[in-house]
Amino acid sequence: MNAARRAALFERLQAANPAPTTELAYATPFQLLIAVILSAQATDKSVNIATQRLFADAPTPQAILRLGEEKLAEYINRIGLYRNKSKNVIATCRLLLERHGGEVPREREALEALPGVGRKTANVVLNTAFGEPTIAVDTHIFRVANRTGLSPGKTPLAVELGLLKKVPPTYRKNAHHWLILHGRYVCKARKPECWRCTIADFCEYQDKGDVA
Repeated sequence: MNAARRAALFERLQAANPAPTTELAYATPFQLLIAVILSAQATDKSVNIATQRLFADAPTPQAILRLGEEKLAEYINRIGLYRNKSKNVIATCRLLLERHGGEVPREREALEALPGVGRKTANVVLNTAFGEPTIAVDTHIFRVANRTGLSPGKTPLAVELGLLKKVPPTYRKNAHHWLILHGRYVCKARKPECWRCTIADFCEYQDKGDVA
């Protein structure tokens, strides 16, 4: 896909959704961080159900730390891998208080040093909480980038680095949200809905079927 087609693709995504954002519910960078940690191998809907009650009772790292691992697990026990996530969240809260004054750091290295936080989670926080032009490559973005020809790659990191080079700077800040929402609701894994895709004419996917 050449530069002109990439720019036109994002222009169309922007026209359809001028102000995209995460579907995770949060009120502070800390709450976003916790929600993203919990969202690994879980749906945003399931996370939001759990955090609605959790953040009402324990909205800060101090409050969650006071809950303790077992009590926290009771709030999130309908989320996959909840016991391990409870352990990581408690450890993360402790480190935020010990190293960062209870605030979420804005540096990738510091974020990735927190338990349960990898490159993808760090990218989400940097982008969504702090407005950095990062792109967190999850399964949806990995699929869309490869399927459309926007940024083919064999690994999430390869796709991420390709997108950072190929997405026009004007669109880079919001690219993460446009692509993940497109993959979640239109360019689905098993049955992509090409017939209602707003960027089908730019896409290099061969098996579009009837897009009329």
